[in-house]
Amino acid sequence: MDDDRILARERRQMEEIRQLDLEELQVEEVDDDPSSGDDRDATDGRGPSDDYAFDTSVASLHTYLGEVEDTHHRVAFLDVGAVLKLPIFYLEGVVLFPEATLPLRVIQPSFVLSIERALNQVDAPYTIGVIHVFRDNGRIRLANVGTTAEIRQYRRLEDGSLNVVTRGQQRFRLRHRWIDAEGAPCGEVQIIQEDIPSRVPRDAFGDLAPFSNPRGHKFSLKLPSNDSRAKSVGSMDVDNDSEAKSDESFECALSLTEREIHQSAVGSYSGSDTMDESTTSSSDDEKSQLQLQSKDSDSSASLHSCPEISNVDLASSSMSDMQSSKQEEPNKCWINTDLNQFRSVPRAFWPHWVYRMYDSYCLAQRAAEMWKQIVGAPSMDRLVKKPDILSFFIASKIPVSEYTRQELLEIDGISYRLRREIELLQSFDLIQCKTCQTIIARRSNMVVMSSEGPLGAYVNPSGCVHEIMTLYKANGLALTGPAVSEYSWFPGYAWTVTNCTGCETQMGWLFTATKKNLKPKFFWGIRSSQVSDDLH
Repeated sequence: MDDDRILARERRQMEEIRQLDLEELQVEEVDDDPSSGDDRDATDGRGPSDDYAFDTSVASLHTYLGEVEDTHHRVAFLDVGAVLKLPIFYLEGVVLFPEATLPLRVIQPSFVLSIERALNQVDAPYTIGVIHVFRDNGRIRLANVGTTAEIRQYRRLEDGSLNVVTRGQQRFRLRHRWIDAEGAPCGEVQIIQEDIPSRVPRDAFGDLAPFSNPRGHKFSLKLPSNDSRAKSVGSMDVDNDSEAKSDESFECALSLTEREIHQSAVGSYSGSDTMDESTTSSSDDEKSQLQLQSKDSDSSASLHSCPEISNVDLASSSMSDMQSSKQEEPNKCWINTDLNQFRSVPRAFWPHWVYRMYDSYCLAQRAAEMWKQIVGAPSMDRLVKKPDILSFFIASKIPVSEYTRQELLEIDGISYRLRREIELLQSFDLIQCKTCQTIIARRSNMVVMSSEGPLGAYVNPSGCVHEIMTLYKANGLALTGPAVSEYSWFPGYAWTVTNCTGCETQMGWLFTATKKNLKPKFFWGIRSSQVSDDLH
C-alpha cells in the first residue's frame, strides 16, 4: 500500500516536471515568434484591459505583507529650505519619487529602531529619508538627492520585525550623515524648494493678442478722408484704453527678468517710431501713413479673396501704383478692419515656440499623450493640470535604469524634468542586461500588471526591495528552481527566478498563473537595477 502511494506521488511529480518543461517550451516559442497567437493576445499590455482577469489594483495594495494598520496620520509638507535630522534608509537599486509607494520589510534591529524613532520624533513625525545606493566600479556610492517618505501603514510581527508601507513626499539634499550610538543610520537633510508650474501669458500670443501701434489700428487701401480720420482717432482712443489694461495684465504675468526684457524691447520699438516721426515732415503725413498701412496689411490682405490684392506686393508697391490702382477701381476690395481678427500678433520678446519649451502645462499635455501612446496605463489625463505631480509620476513609472531614474530625481525645475521625460519616451527602446548587454526586451513588450504602472517597488521576505518592470515577452533568460506561490507580489501567480543566459546574472522572475482562467498566463518581472538603457 505504501509502495503504491509512493509510486503515485512520484508519478505526480513527474507530471508536474513535464508541465513545467512544457511551459518553458511555450515561453521559448513566444519569444521566437512575435506574432504567435493566443498567448500574445492574452498578454499584450497595450491591448484592451477587459482581456485581463487579473485585478491590477491588487498588486498596488502589497497584500503579501499581510494585515497592516493605518497610522491615521498625514504629515503636512515640510517647510522648503528647512534643515532636519531624519532616520535614513539606504536602498540599493531603488529610487523613490514624491507620490510613489515604497513597501519595506524591516528586519535588522538598527532599522527597526529607525522606524520607531520616526514614529515618535517631533520635528517630522512618521517621516524617514530614502537615499539611493549604487555601485560604481565595484565601490558603493550614495546619491546626494533623496526623498522623504511618510509612514502610512505598518505592522509589528512576533519576531520583532516590521512590515511598513510608505509614500514619497518631498525631495531633499543630504548634507551630513552618521550612525548614532545605537547603530541607527541618521542624516541631516535640507528640503528642496520646488518651482511653480510656468505658463505662457495668455496676452502674449493668440487670437486676442493686442497689436500696439501708436499711429492707428484701422487699415485700408483707400486714403482716409477727414471724416474717417476723425472717426479713426476716436476709435484709437478706445482701443488704447483696452490695450493699456491688456498691457498691465500681460506684464503682471511676467517674471521680473522677463518684464525688464519686455519693457526694454518695447522701449526700443517706441524710440524708433519717435525718430521716424520726427524726421518726417507734416506734408508727408498721409504718404507715410499709407505706406505703413500697406506694409502692415500684407498678411491681412492675403486672407481675402480679392485677386487684385493677392497679386500685389503691398509692402513694395510705390505710391503712384497704389493711387493708379485706386483710381481705376475705386469701389473694389475694401479692407477696413482690425488685423487682430486675422492673425496672432506676439507681444512677448521671444518667439512663441521658445515659451512653449518652458510652458509646464504644454509639456505636461505632450508627455501625457506620449505616455498614452507608448505605455497606455495608467492614464495621465487627470494630472495634466498638475504638471509638478505628473512629472514625478512619470519619473517613478517610466521603465528605465536606476541611473536614469536618479538623474530625473535630481533635475530641478518642472519644465526641465518634463522635457527630459519626453526625450526618454521618444528615444528608449531596448531593455538590455547591464552586465553583458544582452537584449532582454523592447519597450513594446511592456505589460501593465499594477494600477500604478509598468514599474513598481516590491519587497521580498528578506527585506530586499526590488523595482521591477513587467513584460509580456522577454528573450535571453533561463529559469532557475521551481515555481513558488508563497509571498507572491501578484496574487494568483507563482514566481520562478530567471537569470541572464549570457552572464547568469539574476534578472528577475517569471510569474505563471496558478489558475487556468487567469490571464495573462505568464509575464516577466525584470529588475530595473540590472538593466541598461538603449537611448538613441
